[in-house]
Amino acid sequence: MGMRGGRFIRFRRNRRHLPEEIDGPKLTEHKWTARASELAETGMVTVARRLPALSGQALRLAWQANRFDTTAAISLNLAAGIFTAFGLLATTGVLNALFAAGPTPDRVVAALPSLVLVGVATALRAGLQAAAGWAQARLEPQVDRIVEVRMFELSTAVELAALDDADFLDDMQRAQGPGVAAAPSVVANTIDVVTGAVGMVAAAGTLGVLHPLLLPLLLATAVPEGWASVRAARLRYFTQITLVAVRRRKWILTDLMTQRRHAAEIRSFTVRDFLLKQYGDLAVHVRDVELNLARRQTGARLFGDILKGVATAAVYLTLGLLLWHGNVPLAVAGTAVLAIRTGQSSLANLVYAINRCYEEGLYFGDYLGFCAEAERRLPRGDGSVAVREHTDDAEPTTGPVPERDAEPPAVPEPRKEQAPDEHAPWDFERITADNVTFTYPGAETPSLRGVSVEVLRGEVIALVGENGSGKTTLAKILAGLYDPDGGEVRWDETSLWRVDPEQLRQRIAVIAQDHTHWPMTARQNIAMGRAGSDYAIEAAAVASGADQVIDELAHGYETLLDRRFDGGAELSGGQWQRLAVARGFYRDAPLLICDEPTAALDARAEHSLFERIRAHSDGRTVLLITHRLASVRHADRIYVLDHGQVIEQGDHDALMELDGLYAELYTLQASAYAHVSD
Repeated sequence: MGMRGGRFIRFRRNRRHLPEEIDGPKLTEHKWTARASELAETGMVTVARRLPALSGQALRLAWQANRFDTTAAISLNLAAGIFTAFGLLATTGVLNALFAAGPTPDRVVAALPSLVLVGVATALRAGLQAAAGWAQARLEPQVDRIVEVRMFELSTAVELAALDDADFLDDMQRAQGPGVAAAPSVVANTIDVVTGAVGMVAAAGTLGVLHPLLLPLLLATAVPEGWASVRAARLRYFTQITLVAVRRRKWILTDLMTQRRHAAEIRSFTVRDFLLKQYGDLAVHVRDVELNLARRQTGARLFGDILKGVATAAVYLTLGLLLWHGNVPLAVAGTAVLAIRTGQSSLANLVYAINRCYEEGLYFGDYLGFCAEAERRLPRGDGSVAVREHTDDAEPTTGPVPERDAEPPAVPEPRKEQAPDEHAPWDFERITADNVTFTYPGAETPSLRGVSVEVLRGEVIALVGENGSGKTTLAKILAGLYDPDGGEVRWDETSLWRVDPEQLRQRIAVIAQDHTHWPMTARQNIAMGRAGSDYAIEAAAVASGADQVIDELAHGYETLLDRRFDGGAELSGGQWQRLAVARGFYRDAPLLICDEPTAALDARAEHSLFERIRAHSDGRTVLLITHRLASVRHADRIYVLDHGQVIEQGDHDALMELDGLYAELYTLQASAYAHVSD
């Protein structure tokens, strides 16, 4: 589970369980930990009220995963329950024959037909239960696949602004962790509820047939065990609440002591003993709390067993009185004992399954809630994620960019897949932004305020300004990664409101400062799943200078760029930067966005890279975002942003003559370089 730092709250804790020696700054309580509180405060009435809706959701998911297995698991369990009741009733015939008057051999012979029926019923019940278990076991991995694929389809398709929303990120974290993991358990426990209920009904029905008074006796023996099960579960929930903060601290320490990125500093500052001491204190505390839990749970179960014993004694006393007064035959009493024991077992399983189903269902609800919110935040026109069947051979499509509705639909609509067409890129003559405004989710001030810019085909356009001026945000809006809150962006005369974002992004290449170090081969790091020839990949590497890096790798383009794997290699920041440039060059898109592409390079490498970008940009449009103003002298046009507004524009000479912010920043940087050279 991930954690977002920077915010601290005091975690409610029971000071009897959290000693002062590990008290200290409290970690932020994630929303999913509130589920433990909800579980601890939940009564059986609440569970009973919510269970039908939860069961319906689980069965719909199972039906989507595999209709045959779902039908088989439920119907086979129902059939097993019928044979359970049939076997109990047939037992009465066996006991009647054995308890009848006459010689023992004759009584045994008379009991044989009923014995055969009992044996057949038992064998069929066992076979049906085994088949139902097989169908249920098949369902779990299929459900797991559906919810995982759905999770990642949505998380990779939502609008980029959603990933800047702290509440949405919290929802996604809860769904990705406990939510996804709970889905198969909810389905399995729902079927277990059906199984327990069927067994309970079978036993109760048998007792009702034998004698109406015997049915309440079954409930009387089962209630204590059910109470003990619920009590033990609630104790576990309370303990979970108590240990939330402690376990999260353990996870942090585990990460510190096992991840490679911390290893050098741990050794340099000799903090090994300190970390081990911290972890040891927490581990001892968790051990003591869990031992206390085991003691209290054992006490609850022991008390439940005592009550169950008292109730069972009362049942046998009642049966004895019924026999004494001649209300039931001896054979019926014997069958009743078997039915009561069967019903007790089924009820215990039922109570446990209901508890587990409700517990996992709360986390499953987090997953369902995330899916609903993510579907609402899909980019306009991208309905394919919301309705597409989960097939293993689905491929991304490319081709001419289709238009979409000017207003985003409330519910994502299906998008017809189109055939790839790598030879017909959607080009443009001009990109314009007109009076664009944008505010990040949760931010108090806008990042862009009434910004208007123009980018012509084949131009090199530079966006410059100090940190937080809105340069990167504007570039992402021009590329369709963000939708503006106000204003409009057009590629030629087509508003980006009317363009499918996925198809638009196929026509844009990005060289980012914070690029991902993909744990793939060097070749895959350049191609990024995009089909193409080896010649095109190697040409992009040569154009970016990444070929010099790759030539030094043990297996060349087939070298895995992750030291965690056998034979993997590790690159420096500058080497990764060249690979990221090759990635952008290989895409061969009409618009190339370079966002601080030289941040990890030295001065010589920086100069070389800008020369390569200028050479590669011949005939293409380049949007350059940088703090290094010496790199933008040859740009066709420079936009200077300050606090989300364009305050200056023009080429280098015009801006220097204007003697504004650009001239001030350029002069400062030039004097700094001159001072260093002196």
